[in-house]
Amino acid sequence: MEHRRGVHLDAPPTNQLTPQMETNWEEKYQRNETPWNKGNPCPGLVEFLQNNPVTGRVLVPGCGFGHDVRALALTADQVLGIDLAPSAIHAAKSFPPEGGEDYSCLDLFALPLDFCGSFAWVWEHTCFCAINPQRRPDYVRAVASALQPNGYLLAIFYLNPDNDQPEGEPPFGTSPDELHQLFGSHFQLIRSWTPIANYPGREGRELMQLLQRKPELPSIS
Repeated sequence: MEHRRGVHLDAPPTNQLTPQMETNWEEKYQRNETPWNKGNPCPGLVEFLQNNPVTGRVLVPGCGFGHDVRALALTADQVLGIDLAPSAIHAAKSFPPEGGEDYSCLDLFALPLDFCGSFAWVWEHTCFCAINPQRRPDYVRAVASALQPNGYLLAIFYLNPDNDQPEGEPPFGTSPDELHQLFGSHFQLIRSWTPIANYPGREGRELMQLLQRKPELPSIS
C-alpha cells in the first residue's frame, strides 16, 4: 500500500528506527561516516545541466549536505531537499544559498499530502541505492506520486557500487532489467546513458536515466 499520510516537518526521533529508516542515517552523520558526501555536486548532474537547465519545482530525496540541491537551484524555480537525518539538513542549511532552495527533514515514504503531484522534477542520486531493495516498489510509487503528470525523474543508478560495507548494508546495486521492471508501469523511459563525468572511482559503474511520469498512474490495490 502506498504511504501518503501527512507528517510534521520537525526532525524524527534519532534513537529509533522506523520501517522506512532501517539504517540509522543520523548516527552515521554524527559519526562523520559519510563516504557518499564528496563535497561537490554530482558530476553527471552538472554535465546534464550544462545543456539541459531544469526549471519548475524540484524534489531531491536523500539530499545529504545539499550539494546537488544547490546545483539545481541555479536554474530551477524552487528546489526542496529532504533527508531523514537532522544533522544532514542542518549542515545543508549552513551553506550560502544559490537560488530558491530549501531543506526539510522528511521521509520520502510519508510525504505531506499537499506534495502529491506538486513537483515538475525529481532528482535521484544515492537515495534509491540506500533503501532496502524490498522497498524499491514503494520508492517508485512515492516518486511518481510527488511528480506532476508528465513530470520528470532524472536519476543516476549504481549498477555496481563496489560495496565494501557489511552484508545487508547499503549501497545496493541494480540492473537495467530491474529498473525497467520497477519503473515501467509508472514511467516512460526517455533516455538512458552512461555519464561521462563521474566521481573518481565510479567510472563505468553508473547508469543515468531520464524518465517521464505517465499521465495516469496504476491504481493501488
